[in-house]
Amino acid sequence: MRIAREGLPAIGGMLFMSLGGWFVSPALSAVFLAVLCFLLWFYRDPERRPPENPALWVSPADGRVVEVEVTEHPFTGRATRVGVFMSPLDVHVNRVPWDGEVTYLQYMPGKKWVAYGPKASAENERFCLGMETAAGPALVVQIAGLLARRIVCRARRGQHLTRGERYGMIQFGSKVDLYLPSAVRCVVSVGQKVKAGETALGVVRNEKE
Repeated sequence: MRIAREGLPAIGGMLFMSLGGWFVSPALSAVFLAVLCFLLWFYRDPERRPPENPALWVSPADGRVVEVEVTEHPFTGRATRVGVFMSPLDVHVNRVPWDGEVTYLQYMPGKKWVAYGPKASAENERFCLGMETAAGPALVVQIAGLLARRIVCRARRGQHLTRGERYGMIQFGSKVDLYLPSAVRCVVSVGQKVKAGETALGVVRNEKE
């Protein structure tokens, strides 16, 4: 199983403590080993294969859809916002929903409300990644939750990202919002379970729609 690179320092440190703890107390070493196993599981980064249909926009996160609503954002204009809540049990690596060039990056400090709550998208600590795509401007927002303590976004302004590509993660329970351009029709509903890089959240509208 591949491990997300953000977890390597913590995993390496806990491995060292597990080995060192053995010389102090086998029981203490066992506790450290249990934590090590949890970290290895939490930072798992399985391979994902996007759908063959190139018109499908994929989920940026594993989890459950908690919001679908039409809204406005300064970067995207009118858009459909799809909120995906990641519980501590879900894979926390985030992926790019569609091909595009990164043109907007903004970190916004904020509160630590429960991520699936309605206030989280507007008031919690978050990091916005905006992309220019063939279907129009799109936005992915990583939102910290009650347990989340670190948002990681690897993308750089001017970088070209492809559908399903890893671009960051949020550590320990959180939410990701995807703002779909008006040219993309949402194909999921609240309560649906999704997987990052695989489950379609939207499809580019055809000329008849």
